[in-house]
Amino acid sequence: MGYALPELPFGYTALEPHISKSTLEFHHDKHHAAYVNNYNNAVAGSELDAKPIEEVIKAIAGDSSKAGLFNNAAQAWNHSFYWNCIKPNGGGAPTGALADKINQDFGSFEEFVTAFKAAGATQFGSGWAWLVLDNGTLKVTKTSNAENPMTAGQTPLLTMDVWEHAYYLDYQNKRPAYIDTFVEKLINWDFVAENFAKAA
Repeated sequence: MGYALPELPFGYTALEPHISKSTLEFHHDKHHAAYVNNYNNAVAGSELDAKPIEEVIKAIAGDSSKAGLFNNAAQAWNHSFYWNCIKPNGGGAPTGALADKINQDFGSFEEFVTAFKAAGATQFGSGWAWLVLDNGTLKVTKTSNAENPMTAGQTPLLTMDVWEHAYYLDYQNKRPAYIDTFVEKLINWDFVAENFAKAA
């Protein structure tokens, strides 16, 4: 069966000047593709091959003997999710039920933005910042390397990749500038709202 590398939901130049064609070519075609290939090669012929990748991630999380498999499975999923979290002419603020819930759980959209940016900026080394639904409450969290909140029973709604390969060609060591641009110009709030509607 295997896990297919999804095509980008936008063209390679669609996010310029915020994220360059070069970054997307390396990030999607090299990094993401490698995680997918490594995962498929690792599960080929095993009982895991027919399982949805989310089930595999949850089943092997925390098993040190399967750390390599987990890293490739989670990174394959994380990246597929990440591409849908961004879009051309994104950013701004959500509306409707999601906006109401953010105001309820964070106090205001601005408070959410502050928390989300801080999660990305303070994630030491490689990792991810997330907006999740946790037992009915929206929370901002961060994970290192390939870790995913679904292994802690949380539902991912939005993620921001803060591995260097996500931004280094465009922003060098200025991670905060990438984070500002991600929030203000790139977030696909329609996708986040869809995830919230399914999970709520």
